[in-house]
Amino acid sequence: MHRFYRIVLYTALALGANTSLAADAALEALRVGDMKKLNLHSDAKAIPDVVFFAEDGSEITLTDYQGKTLLVNFWATWCAPCRKEMPALAALQDEFGGEDFQVVTIATGRNPAPAMKKFFDQIGVTNLPLHRDPKQALARKMSVLGLPVTVVVTPEGQEIGRLMGDADWHSDEARAMVAALLERARLKPENDPQ
Repeated sequence: MHRFYRIVLYTALALGANTSLAADAALEALRVGDMKKLNLHSDAKAIPDVVFFAEDGSEITLTDYQGKTLLVNFWATWCAPCRKEMPALAALQDEFGGEDFQVVTIATGRNPAPAMKKFFDQIGVTNLPLHRDPKQALARKMSVLGLPVTVVVTPEGQEIGRLMGDADWHSDEARAMVAALLERARLKPENDPQ
């Protein structure tokens, strides 16, 4: 099955050379399984430059990650679907994380740091950031209305997709989608804003 997704991806990319239209067709073709819930935007949206907090209490913004494709996951310690999907996000980070890709987890609302750490300890997650958005400033600015919400951000800081609710982020479909997003970023012409 994973081979099928690779064939679809590379066929769509080959049909349009390096155009973003071909990459978008490839992404659309990969919207199967849990990825059907991933809504891809027709136009990229700039992400807001709103401060949230790193685990050590320092201020951070999503622009600090510029240059990487991001999967920004908004969650909370009380959120059962968040607990369900977090290990898959951690597995995705293990597989793809590095210079070009990062899963960024942001607990939004009242989530005390000790409760966040306990949440991650209980589910065995050690490789994702314990960022906090205690006053929901970033979540509000990004129109996050429920949890979990996962936002796809390009290396240029543009939101190109959003998945509301939980997903198996380490399924074959999700991994094929992330591989396609990374390929899209690699092939994007320099003058293409998306």
